[in-house]
Amino acid sequence: MTDVVTPPTSPVSRERSKEIKRLSVISTARQVRVLSRAELTELTGLSPATLTPLVRELIAEGYLIERGPGTSRTGRPRAMLEFNPRAELVAAVSLEPSRLSCEIADSDGAVIAHRSVRLAGDIVDTICRSVPELAGDGLPALRGVAIAAPGVSSGGAVRLAPSVGLVEGRPVGESVQRRLGVPVVVDNDVNLMAAGEHAAGAGSDVADLLLLHVADGIGAGLVLDGRVRRGAGGAAGEVGFLPLDPSDRGRDGIGPFEARWSENAIAERMVALAPGRRPESPVAELVALAAADERAAAYLDDVLTAWARLIVSCVCVVDPGRVLLSGAAAHLDDAAVGRLQARVTAAAPSATEVRRAVLGDRAVLHGAVSYALSAAAAGMPVLLPTP
Repeated sequence: MTDVVTPPTSPVSRERSKEIKRLSVISTARQVRVLSRAELTELTGLSPATLTPLVRELIAEGYLIERGPGTSRTGRPRAMLEFNPRAELVAAVSLEPSRLSCEIADSDGAVIAHRSVRLAGDIVDTICRSVPELAGDGLPALRGVAIAAPGVSSGGAVRLAPSVGLVEGRPVGESVQRRLGVPVVVDNDVNLMAAGEHAAGAGSDVADLLLLHVADGIGAGLVLDGRVRRGAGGAAGEVGFLPLDPSDRGRDGIGPFEARWSENAIAERMVALAPGRRPESPVAELVALAAADERAAAYLDDVLTAWARLIVSCVCVVDPGRVLLSGAAAHLDDAAVGRLQARVTAAAPSATEVRRAVLGDRAVLHGAVSYALSAAAAGMPVLLPTP
């Protein structure tokens, strides 16, 4: 008697197999934008019998739009399919000291709604209220959320963000993901700024860069080989914690270097140099005052020396090739940037270009949109990256 050999069961379930094929169709249509069914068959490798019901479903869901026949040199013109970027929406959220900024963008990255609200009460509650309100009727199309936080993020938890009340680790990402039911990415705001400048700003032409952001604190975002690098504990780039002397360890989530050389510290010194109101743009006003005041000129020199030392310290370790000045550091005039460049060139072990970032306040939300689109494209139920 001959034994009947049962073929091995596929390790991929029928449902998962269908989802993989579905994602292949969506990804192909997203890239090509307008194509025929025959072209879709050729590009995905799926048979017409498999493709037909998938296309029918994606049309019903709004991913694909049926257009009129395209041009054809031979034979009858074929009906065309067009990818609809509004079928996939993402939310980008930026946590700031006194407010929460939120944007809704489509899968092309085009922003279709923007709102800033006062950051009061529980952060998770504010996010989970703001995103659905801003998405409105488009909420069913929401595919991912990216949250930028001014602190250390690991696995969706945020710590060392005293400006928004998150000093100890709190699982912000997990909480938001559970309540909104879409993939959530949480990262340091400066990492997202670096991602934004790399995608569409002053770093779009290089694979490696360091973004130095000076604000209430001082942080750096690092891009190497085209990818944001976070380190083993998510704290890569926390340059504000560089020690000034062996006994200084910082306090209340504020590092020793940023306590002395941040925008806040410069503002306090400016009040001493020019008694009166606290300057709204301390670095720009310091540069202006330094042109006529010897004390201000000496202090500006100290600031440039400190920032140059910080940049050189980073260059010695990661050799980014390009350093972008962001936040208050971008308010230096051309002459001051040139002086900073000269100090870096004189001390760095490798050639390093220093220039201003160009996206300004848009950088963090641009990076967040990019992150959220990646989360949506991955088609995964959870995306809370650890370093």
